[in-house]
Amino acid sequence: MTGKIIKGIAGFYYVQVESGVYECKAKGAFRKDKIKPLVGDDVEIDVISEEEMTGNVISILPRKSELIRPAVANVDQALLIFATKSPEPNLNLLDRFLCMMEEQELPIIICFNKDDLADEGFQQQMRDTYEPAGYKVIFTSAKEEAGIDAIKEILKGKTSTVAGPSGVGKSSIVNILTEGQVMETGEVSEKIGRGKHTTRHSELLYLGDDTYIMDTPGFSSLFVPRVEPVDLYTLFPEFIEPAGNCRFTGCAHHKEPDCGVKAAVEAGEIAASRYENYLQIYSEMVEQQNNKYR
Repeated sequence: MTGKIIKGIAGFYYVQVESGVYECKAKGAFRKDKIKPLVGDDVEIDVISEEEMTGNVISILPRKSELIRPAVANVDQALLIFATKSPEPNLNLLDRFLCMMEEQELPIIICFNKDDLADEGFQQQMRDTYEPAGYKVIFTSAKEEAGIDAIKEILKGKTSTVAGPSGVGKSSIVNILTEGQVMETGEVSEKIGRGKHTTRHSELLYLGDDTYIMDTPGFSSLFVPRVEPVDLYTLFPEFIEPAGNCRFTGCAHHKEPDCGVKAAVEAGEIAASRYENYLQIYSEMVEQQNNKYR
């Protein structure tokens, strides 16, 4: 029978079929071929025991999409959740997230949770920063259950992955959306100002009407894109048009004169924080590339 992997833990894959969820192992051929089933995969299983609902995953059906990080399959869009405060939003990390999703060509919605804690003007500042790049920006408060209807509308009829740092309220929002599929939530560590990890594995949750949400573990590492440094600007959508006005082909939008991207930053068409984060990521990529050839 066929079903969808909704969870994978310690070599076991939990496959949702019409009659319920089967606990399965993957056949040895996958390991030999270095293929790993992913949460979100549509799979074919052989039933070992109908009574105990156990089986083996024997084939993976073609994937329409595959993310490297988080490692999930068949996702339609990403909902990136950051907090307005507690922890303070790390926009450099957010821009790395956006690069990662752009690299994987996944539509992105940015959600700022804990809107009840936001400073005056924060909403407009974030809209001015990210809407020119083409991103939809929404604001929620899981505590007050505000903005949840807007999320439901965005998720409807799609499989969405939810990602973001720990402690921003991802699991709290997922709990509200799933109306009872309760997940462990955690407070923000006062000592380090970061959230305690509460989601330890990726899990696909059914919201109804062909709508799934995938909660993934908190993400805090500094992702470096896999594109060449000279192509990094293509992962910043608002840079692409101004880059056509650069004097030099292969402009890095850094120290070159007559740069269309720098001119757009000076004109306020590109947010300064986005440009600064671009330069930081670009510098890291160049350093990484230089180290490789030393």
